[in-house]
Amino acid sequence: MKVEHIGIAVRDLASANDLFARLLGAAPYKEESVASEHVTTSFFMAGTAKVELLEATSPDSAIAKYIEKRGEGIHHIAFEVDDIYAEMERLRADGFQLLNEAPKQGADNKLVCFVHPKTANGVLVELCQTIR
Repeated sequence: MKVEHIGIAVRDLASANDLFARLLGAAPYKEESVASEHVTTSFFMAGTAKVELLEATSPDSAIAKYIEKRGEGIHHIAFEVDDIYAEMERLRADGFQLLNEAPKQGADNKLVCFVHPKTANGVLVELCQTIR
């Protein structure tokens, strides 16, 4: 398991893209809408990990609610796994509460599942597996 990306909730994706391009010295390599999550995302490479910026496209999205409650900032940390189904089973058996019964399609060609922050020291953890 390795850190795949850190997700950052932003109010304005265009402004945040400009800021992170200047910060990281490179433009985002990808921008993508995820209709099921009501977000538009962009991705930057940061060494071997990525930074994902997330902008809400609906006031009902989890990102909009997060920003309303906490403001912009780190939203989640994602770990790449080889077998998301096995990892979900292992975590459930170890007492972690998962927010998804089954993996779902996420951004950047990934299957994703989230671990409830209440069972991960207040951190929203995303498991992700590349779809092959």
